[in-house]
Amino acid sequence: MDDLEPKIETDASRFLDQVQARTPARILTGRVGGSYTTRTWLELRADHAAARDAVRDEIDLEADFGRDFIDHWGLFEVSTLATSKDEYLLRPDLGRSLSTSARDEVAGRCPSGVDLQIVLGDGLSARAIVAQAPGLLPRLGELATRAGWRLGRPFFVRRCRVGVLNDVGEILDPAVVVLLIGERPGLATAESLSAYLAYRPRNGHDDSRRNLISNIHARGVPRDQAARRIIHLADRMIELATSGVSVKETWTPSLDDSDLPRSLPETP
Repeated sequence: MDDLEPKIETDASRFLDQVQARTPARILTGRVGGSYTTRTWLELRADHAAARDAVRDEIDLEADFGRDFIDHWGLFEVSTLATSKDEYLLRPDLGRSLSTSARDEVAGRCPSGVDLQIVLGDGLSARAIVAQAPGLLPRLGELATRAGWRLGRPFFVRRCRVGVLNDVGEILDPAVVVLLIGERPGLATAESLSAYLAYRPRNGHDDSRRNLISNIHARGVPRDQAARRIIHLADRMIELATSGVSVKETWTPSLDDSDLPRSLPETP
């Protein structure tokens, strides 16, 4: 029996590692009496601090994205009616509307009537947009171009809430608006991004008129998969001339490009 104990312990340890590798959730972490282990407790404290920092952090476009990225995409910044981070957190309604100057700038700098308009928003995690957007935006642009779609000029909205989609729709009238916005950070990650999509959004539209692809991060939905899902869903919206609860996502993982919209050519 003594000879079997090392093997049993090794098998148990290997099984535990395999289980924990499949999810960022804290499972089977062990305990000391009725409490967490010191290691788990310290990790929780560190992750909670990271989540709080992600909510409070501000984005500096040039420092966080680089001048080459900004110049390539013509990226510029506008803001909502929320004039400070505190006001943004206390008054969610102000984060759903662009300021008057922002509306004028968007109208003056972005083409109207495009097929796909991409908007970046800090949301509740500046860290998420900094971590995910530099890889996701180029992939979305590539797939949209291959589809033959007219792609609008992307821009960044500071102190942004999801309802900003409606203002963008009113001002620019694109077929589909995609808002890439930082999710409320949790203890698993502070770098999770959401993509909200809406077909010709207008004032008064609510969440029932929007579709969502969430958990875009390293241990969640990979960026390339997220880009394919976004483009596929946008294609269905254009085809059906609607979005929200009446549009169900039909994309499934594939090793080739057969899962992409019908308007996209096959990979050479």
